[in-house]
Amino acid sequence: MKAVLHPAEQYAHDVVAGKIVACRWVRLACERHLHDLAHGHERGLWFDRDAAERVLRFKGILKHSKGKWAGQNLVLEPWQQFKTWAMFGWMNSDGTRRFRSAYIEVARKNGKSTDSAGDGLYLAFADGEAGAEVYSAATKRDQARIVHQEAIRMVRKNPLLKKYIRIYKDNLSIEQTASKYEPLGGDSDSLDGLNVHGAVVDELHAHKSRETLELLETATGSREQPLIIMITTAGMDRQSVCYEKHEYTRKVLEGWRDDSYVDDSWFGIIYTLDEGDDWRDESVWVKSNPNLGVSKKWEDMRIKAKRAGEMAAALNNFLRRELNVWTQGEVKWMNMDSWRACGIENIPALELPEKMKGQVAYAGLDLSSTDDITAWVMVFAGDDGEYYVVCRFWIPEDNMSIRTRDQGVKYEEWVKAGFMEATPGNVIDYDWIFEQIEKDADMFDIDQGAFDRWGAARVVQVLENKGMTMLPFGQGYASMSPPMKELERLILAKKIKHGNNPVLTWMMDNVVARLDPAGNIKPDKSRSREKIDGVVALIMALDLALRHPEQKSVYESRGIRTL
Repeated sequence: MKAVLHPAEQYAHDVVAGKIVACRWVRLACERHLHDLAHGHERGLWFDRDAAERVLRFKGILKHSKGKWAGQNLVLEPWQQFKTWAMFGWMNSDGTRRFRSAYIEVARKNGKSTDSAGDGLYLAFADGEAGAEVYSAATKRDQARIVHQEAIRMVRKNPLLKKYIRIYKDNLSIEQTASKYEPLGGDSDSLDGLNVHGAVVDELHAHKSRETLELLETATGSREQPLIIMITTAGMDRQSVCYEKHEYTRKVLEGWRDDSYVDDSWFGIIYTLDEGDDWRDESVWVKSNPNLGVSKKWEDMRIKAKRAGEMAAALNNFLRRELNVWTQGEVKWMNMDSWRACGIENIPALELPEKMKGQVAYAGLDLSSTDDITAWVMVFAGDDGEYYVVCRFWIPEDNMSIRTRDQGVKYEEWVKAGFMEATPGNVIDYDWIFEQIEKDADMFDIDQGAFDRWGAARVVQVLENKGMTMLPFGQGYASMSPPMKELERLILAKKIKHGNNPVLTWMMDNVVARLDPAGNIKPDKSRSREKIDGVVALIMALDLALRHPEQKSVYESRGIRTL
């Protein structure tokens, strides 16, 4: 009778045989394991099945604390069992654990935090290490608490563990063995004096420096079999410590086959798409999401994929967070077909001011430099959640002629058509701006205006002296990301009515968005190929409109959307 394989071993065989859809790096990790089962003894390696099963049994007594599985015992999927099986089962000839570092890269919502909390608890309290020091580590202690709080909840829900493990704020410990498990952030008061037996480093892609990871690695010197587990989703910074470990893992997974590079202390597995895979093809999503259909929901993926197909910034976010593909930190922002669709069957831009006469407006002012474009954009809230956009643009006349001639920008055409105004000379004449804004104040009910706090002091002072309420507006992620994401949503829903203003459309096509690791976005003037002042003014004005003081803010009633 054919022996029944352990689910972890069966997973490795099925991946290699092509019965489980997996990317190249997962196949290589499984092939490496199976190869070492046959040939590892030649390098002094052996597999301790009892040790691997002991960790799995320990995790099996832990309980979920959230969602539909709250209160139920942790049941590891085959891919999670394989990861645990390999990390803890391989031994050196002296009986100590083979792997000292583990790099696990997988898309978000695949159960990383729950599974890793179990790893931390095992290393701290069931690994047989006296005085074990184990840490959940992250860039900030609050982030480190995500894994650690999950571990605390697991202890609270298990009578046996709760009997022996004392629970304090930011500390789990057993006094008799002097073992402890704590969160550790790069912002902690002191990172000195650590004697690390184990660590779970959460979201390595968010680490801006290598300091925390290197401190943990160097603090393991007096331990016989320490283990540093790095868990992460793909990032954007290819100069980061995370990308360094990502590339090292690929080097190890490729090198064992021809002995070009062998590191028997490094375990790594990367769940991602293969080169050439079409991200729109749902059949490849499981390569990045081994828990798809379990903790990761198909419908959620489909909704986000639809958005990704309509907006470039959302695509980068989808690729990185949902498909674990490394992306760049900036991307062309707007899907121009979606933008132009907002001008179809719409009031022409030059007729919008008369249409909006007497209505409440919120304005954004982007001055740029004195020798270039200044933008004043007003947003009006209409019926059914629609927003109408009226734009004013100014440019010095001398510069307009030069740039039209040398760069082919249609400034002269736009001025003749009435979409832009040329002020005499080679620098902006602010009196022209003041005169137009005063006319707008008479024509519309301008409730508030927003401005970039840098370089606008003189102009803003004049406007405030004329009775306008002007509010400073930051240009960082915190200020720009919520209205930018709401603008994306409104454009996709055709709720922005811009009347096909050609200047604003040109600027929108120029915008490059910069993304941070958390998925926040902001316009990047330095990387945008041409002027984007009108778009920046639009974003600021829209934010004021969304925070209408006479009604509940859209951010409060619906929350800030993540695309």
